Amino acid sequence: MAEAATAHEFDILILGGGSGGYAAALRASELGFSVGLVEKGKLGGTCLHNGCIPTKALLHSAEIADHARDAGKYGVNVTLDSIDMNAVNAYKGGIIAGKFKGLTGLIKSKGITVIEGEGRLTAPNTVTVGGTDYTGKNIILATGSYSRSLPGLEIGGRVITSDQALELDYVPNSVIVLGGGVIGVEFASVWKSFGVDVTIVEGLPSLVPNEDAAIVKQLERAFKKRGIKFSTGTFFQGVEQNENGVKVTLVDGKTFEADLLLVAVGRGPSTANLGFEEQGVTIDRGFVITNERLHTGVGNIYAVGDIVPGVQLAHRGFQQGIFVAEEIAGLNPVVVEDVNIPKVTYCDPEIATVGYTEKAAKEKFGDDQVQTQEYNLAGNGKSSILGTSGLIKVVRQKEGPVVGVHMIGARMGEQIGEAQLIVNWEAYPEDVAQFIHAHPTQNEALGEAHLALAGKPLHG
Repeated sequence: MAEAATAHEFDILILGGGSGGYAAALRASELGFSVGLVEKGKLGGTCLHNGCIPTKALLHSAEIADHARDAGKYGVNVTLDSIDMNAVNAYKGGIIAGKFKGLTGLIKSKGITVIEGEGRLTAPNTVTVGGTDYTGKNIILATGSYSRSLPGLEIGGRVITSDQALELDYVPNSVIVLGGGVIGVEFASVWKSFGVDVTIVEGLPSLVPNEDAAIVKQLERAFKKRGIKFSTGTFFQGVEQNENGVKVTLVDGKTFEADLLLVAVGRGPSTANLGFEEQGVTIDRGFVITNERLHTGVGNIYAVGDIVPGVQLAHRGFQQGIFVAEEIAGLNPVVVEDVNIPKVTYCDPEIATVGYTEKAAKEKFGDDQVQTQEYNLAGNGKSSILGTSGLIKVVRQKEGPVVGVHMIGARMGEQIGEAQLIVNWEAYPEDVAQFIHAHPTQNEALGEAHLALAGKPLHG
């Protein structure tokens, strides 16, 4: 491993220790570079402390609550007395603490220098932290994102973001969720499992509007069945709050009242007041503009993760961090398009997708050049055992490769690995039809969908 020329000079200096930043640091260290990693908070960033890990811990607690509530259907007699949020938070906190300890130990073991404090880019090769300058032959910007709000909508009191929602020490009676995207439907799912009266408000015509139409239809049907209410197609106008709750008004005059309003309108890039523009880095609506190889066009400055336009996913940050470290090393890594990065929304039912939706595929290849196949999970034995419903939809080019896989149902996120390989390796349904999928598994359903699209359905 290379050593820094001085304590303040590095081959690679990274601003931000979240998913993209620490992945870049670890890979760069493996490649023999001296690495400095600047972080103002805790290593692991949003994903570990305020995002992926804590929300999925809550979702697992919610799943356990649902299992207890429904246990009688499976011949197990138990009762669900209450949700102990102190215990839930202790469980969640234990997971975070364990992962944080492991990450900090790994970073230390790789000889990576962690620089604590808020950094600012003060030259094309310099980051200043607390009045001290640190230089890097290469700079990687990885400053992450924050919970956005809407213009004029102030966070405070009974108006909260996911950051505050993760720290609630009680179960509210009712919640309005502003935003029907990934964050909104995940929290709505958790709270409904905890016994909360939930209403989602989404200005666009549907929940999870970026998903394939078949997935949207299934999710909305499932949410209605679960008793999760939602209003779509009308935008938020304002909110009033008092000591008892909130009253939300939409532009069409509809009103909703609840204990809390969760603002879940997405995440914004954390790039303000960090010196990027002063050093010539192009910023557009807060995002750092790069070429396809994540170079900013200024010196040896690169950017990764949520500050780069595109899908905001921790594993995209991991991939981009590794990519840039290898790019600096001259390894010429392969560019992965955002559309081919797998996405999972961990609500109940779970959504897992990769590649083009049917609509996007038709826009790219032409209406008559796209074929689709849907496989209903009602025909899958393991899904029946689990008591889940949903479907798997495969999108292919006509007489060509699979370009999209879209799934909804319990534990569908666990199927996305094979789906990603199918799409990224441009496999044909006829190729996948030859694979053997173990029985009984939900994974069989993915195989069945491809069998059907290859013209030889087994159970369809």
